[in-house]
Amino acid sequence: MLQQQQTIPAFVQRDVVRRLGPLLLDPSLVVRETAAGALRNLSACGGFEVCNDMVTKDIMTPLVALLKECRAGLTENDVSLKEDKQAEKNHTEDIANEAVNLLWNVCECNSTAVTVFNKEGCLDVILQYLKRFPTNVDLAIAVASCLQTVTEDNPDLLWSFDASAHQALEMVMLSSDKDMEHILLRTLVAGVIWNVKSTVPSSSQAGTINAILKIFSDCLEVDAGETVIQMKEAETERLKTSAEGNGVDGGNSVRVEDDGMEEETGGITQGEKDMLDLLPCSQQELKQVSALLLAQQTTLEIIVNMCCNEDASDEEWEELSSSDESDAFLDNSYEEDGKLLSPLCLSAEIHTALVHHLIPKKILDKTAFPSRATVDVCVQHPSWKPLIKKLNMIQYRALTCLHSILLVSDVDSLGGPLVLQSLSQHLSQLIFSQPEFSKEVEFLEAVTSALRALLQMLASNNIPQCMTPEQLMTLCDTGIQSKNVSVRVNVVSILGIAGSVLAKVENTTETLKNIGKFLLNVATKDPSLVVVGEALDALFDVFADGKEAESAAEEIKLLYALKEFQPVFKSRMRKEGRGQYNTEQLCVLDNVKLNLRRFIAYQETLDGKKKVG
Repeated sequence: MLQQQQTIPAFVQRDVVRRLGPLLLDPSLVVRETAAGALRNLSACGGFEVCNDMVTKDIMTPLVALLKECRAGLTENDVSLKEDKQAEKNHTEDIANEAVNLLWNVCECNSTAVTVFNKEGCLDVILQYLKRFPTNVDLAIAVASCLQTVTEDNPDLLWSFDASAHQALEMVMLSSDKDMEHILLRTLVAGVIWNVKSTVPSSSQAGTINAILKIFSDCLEVDAGETVIQMKEAETERLKTSAEGNGVDGGNSVRVEDDGMEEETGGITQGEKDMLDLLPCSQQELKQVSALLLAQQTTLEIIVNMCCNEDASDEEWEELSSSDESDAFLDNSYEEDGKLLSPLCLSAEIHTALVHHLIPKKILDKTAFPSRATVDVCVQHPSWKPLIKKLNMIQYRALTCLHSILLVSDVDSLGGPLVLQSLSQHLSQLIFSQPEFSKEVEFLEAVTSALRALLQMLASNNIPQCMTPEQLMTLCDTGIQSKNVSVRVNVVSILGIAGSVLAKVENTTETLKNIGKFLLNVATKDPSLVVVGEALDALFDVFADGKEAESAAEEIKLLYALKEFQPVFKSRMRKEGRGQYNTEQLCVLDNVKLNLRRFIAYQETLDGKKKVG
C-alpha cells in the first residue's frame, strides 16, 4: 500500500512513521523486515517532503539501532555454519537490505539524516554489509548507492575513510564477476571512490584513477541494445522450458504500466529509484538488464562530474578531473613517431588510461538512438517496456558527456578539424533523423548543449560546420517553443554562433535577415530574461561587423527595434530581476544591458556615416 503514491498522504496523516518506527526493533525478525520494507517504500515513493517528515519524527534513531543490531547479528552468525544459523543470517541480511535502502532514501533527501549518518558511525556499519558482496549483491548495491549519496559534498565524513574503508571498496573494484549486477556494483563503488578522492594516498592516485576508468570502460563496452535482445530471448526460452516441465503457462507474471512496474497482486509502482531487488524471481533477466542500464547511466553521470569537478583543496586531483576527457575521439592521438599528443593540463596517467580504455569513443557510441529491433522487443513485452526510457536516458547522458568533453578540450586533442566536422554531421543526423525529436525535452536539451559547444569550437577555429541555414532555422523554430529554458538558451546561442560566421560570407544577407528577425522576436517576447539576454548577445555577435550584416540590419530596422526595446528591457530587469534570478544570472544580465547601450551607439555611428555618405 505504501508503494502507491495516492495512499501515502492518508498514512502520513495517521502518523504511520511513529507507529512503524518502533517496529524496526521488534523481537520478531519478520516484523522488523516488514516494517523496514514499508518505511523504505514510503521514503522511495513519498519524495522529499515525506522523507523530511520521517527525519523530523526521528526515524533515524531506531533505524541506526537496527543497522547496528543487524551487523552484530551477522558477525555472530558467521561464527557458526549450522543450518538454523544460516537461515537466521539470510533473514538478517534481508532486514539489512531494507534498512540500508531506507537509509539511502532519507539521506538523499535530508541533510539532518546525513549528519546523523556521520555522527553515529554508520559508515563502518554499512561497510561490513558491503563485504558480503560475493554472496549478496543486492545488499551490496544498496550500500554502494547509499555511500555514493552520503559521500557527495560531505567533508565531515572524509576523515572516516581510513585504510580499512578503502580496502573494503577496493575489494569490490577488483572483483571479476561478469554479471550485470556486479557491473553496477563496481560502477557505484567507483563513484564513491571518486567522491572521496582526496583521501586516496598520493602514491596510489595513478593506480586508483586507472582502476576507475577501467570499470567505466568495461561498463560502457557492453552493447545495451544487444543485451536487451539476448536477455529477452533467454527469458523466453527459460519460461518455455519451465512451462513444458510444469504444464503451466509460461507467460510473464508482471504487468507494467507506462510509469512503472506493477505486480498483479502487490501493485508495485516504481518511484525514481531502480528497486532492482523488488523484481520477482521470474524477472531475473529483466533485473540483469535494468542493472546494466543503471550502471551505464551512472558511469556517464560520473564522467560529467569529473569534467566539471572543481576541487581547489587538491590541485593535482583538480588537474586530473578538469580534463580527464579532453582526448575524446582519439583516432589521431599519436604523432608519426609514436609520441602521445597530450594537452598540457592533462596528466600522463589519465591520458594513458583514456587511450588504453577507449572511453571517449565508447561515449560517442552511446549517443546513438536505440536500435529499432531493441525498441520492438521492449514494446512487444509489457514488463520490458520501461526499458525504452532507460535506453533513452543513456543517450541523453552520453550527449551531456559529449558537451562536457567539448568544453574542456581543444581541436587537436579531439582529433583535428575532420573529426569535429564528422561529429557535426553526427549531431545533425541525430536531430533530423527523428521527426518527433521536439517532443523529448531531455534529448533536445542534451543534443543542443553538445551542438552549441561544438559550433563554438568550430567557429573559434575557423572550421566549416555542416548544418545548412535551413536546418539551423528548423532546429531553432522547434527549440524556441520548448518550455525548457536551457533548450531555448541553447538554440538562441546556436543561431548567434552560426550567424556570426555567416556574416563574414558573401551573399548571406537574406539568411542574416531571417536570423535577425528570429532573434528580435525572441528578445522582445520570451518570458525568461535569461533567454532574452542570450538573444540580445546573439544579435550583438551576428551584427557586429561586415557588409552583409550591415545590409541585413538596415533592412530589418535593427537599430530602431533595439532602441524601442531598450527601456522595456530595463523595466523588466527592475521588476523581475531580483525576485526570479540568482546573482550570477543578474550579473550576466547587467552586462547585457551595458552591451545593449554600446551596441545601439555603435549602430547609430554606422547609420550616421551612411547618411553623411
